[in-house]
Amino acid sequence: MEDEIVNKVAQSSLVIFDLEDYYPAEERVVLDISQWLFQGFILKEKEFRDALKNFDFTVYQDKLVALTCTTDAILPSWAFMLVSSYVQPFAKTVVQGSLDQLMITYYQQLIDKLDFSAYDNQPVIIKGCSKKPIPEEGYVMATQKMINHARSIMFGEACSAVPIFKRKK
Repeated sequence: MEDEIVNKVAQSSLVIFDLEDYYPAEERVVLDISQWLFQGFILKEKEFRDALKNFDFTVYQDKLVALTCTTDAILPSWAFMLVSSYVQPFAKTVVQGSLDQLMITYYQQLIDKLDFSAYDNQPVIIKGCSKKPIPEEGYVMATQKMINHARSIMFGEACSAVPIFKRKK
């Protein structure tokens, strides 16, 4: 009779925290404001404001929006502020920057809202090797919050986790 294979990881007290579980379901989009600039470079205030008034921002309903300008236009700060005021009533989140910056902001807001008390005095693995593009900053933010709760923190997979933190006794 052969020995039964035992999954020691499943039987351990390790708790897995997976940022991929919180990956946004909403569509992430870039909104390039150069489309409303004269020749893509020059902001003419009256024309810019008129173009925004006549644009259908409902296309951004329930989306995560990154505002950017893909040209080398020199823009006043209020240009992005004005565009965001039109997008905000429809979008779930609006940031100025790239899709990467959007995801960092998304995870910052998410992690700030999460209740980490379920991890109190637990050995935790912050799961790595995700199938979705989780920003590295998300792992740092999660670690900063988790340190206040977990007995120990490791990163990766249970079979090959890297020790990150261990509370002193």
